[in-house]
Amino acid sequence: MFVVIQIGAQDKPIKIETKDIPNRLAFYAVNENEKDYDVMFNITGTNFRQSQGRPRLIRVPAASKVHLKTIILIRGKKPTYQHDLVVNDSLSSRSLKVPAERIKIPPKKSIMVYITDGCVSCDSIVQPLERSNYLYKALKLSEHPEIRDQLGDSFSNPIDSIVQPIVNLGGRLYTTLENYEQLMEALNKD
Repeated sequence: MFVVIQIGAQDKPIKIETKDIPNRLAFYAVNENEKDYDVMFNITGTNFRQSQGRPRLIRVPAASKVHLKTIILIRGKKPTYQHDLVVNDSLSSRSLKVPAERIKIPPKKSIMVYITDGCVSCDSIVQPLERSNYLYKALKLSEHPEIRDQLGDSFSNPIDSIVQPIVNLGGRLYTTLENYEQLMEALNKD
């Protein structure tokens, strides 16, 4: 069971997710921003046990998921709890730096890369996208003839003669992007 709660006033706030583990409940902070944050997480309630340590700031890096706390449930009783989350964009050198799981985040505009058979620079876009923090989709046009035909109507030249990837950024088609840097420039342009 996952419960998502949005907190904060950022563009894409920090989310709290819970994960059921036998006899336990784990809490995670999910940062879908491109900026690091420090968070302080505190739980109060009944029918569970938790460590009595004082809450500390925990660093939640950009595009990551970080374990905040685990509570131990009392058998046969349903826990009732309330939690407080304080999000701070002023990073402290004293905050805990715990292992973070990297996640993919949605970009400002959706990214779809159409790969033609004669594409010579597709790897210079797709491989960096794979390593990036962004969600994207890549589609080989040879495996989807209906989409190839639909895209072919948009171009004066035959689609198989295009040697660059066809990139759809938020509904706009680009055929001149040769590398990841040009893609990021087009993505961040309004």
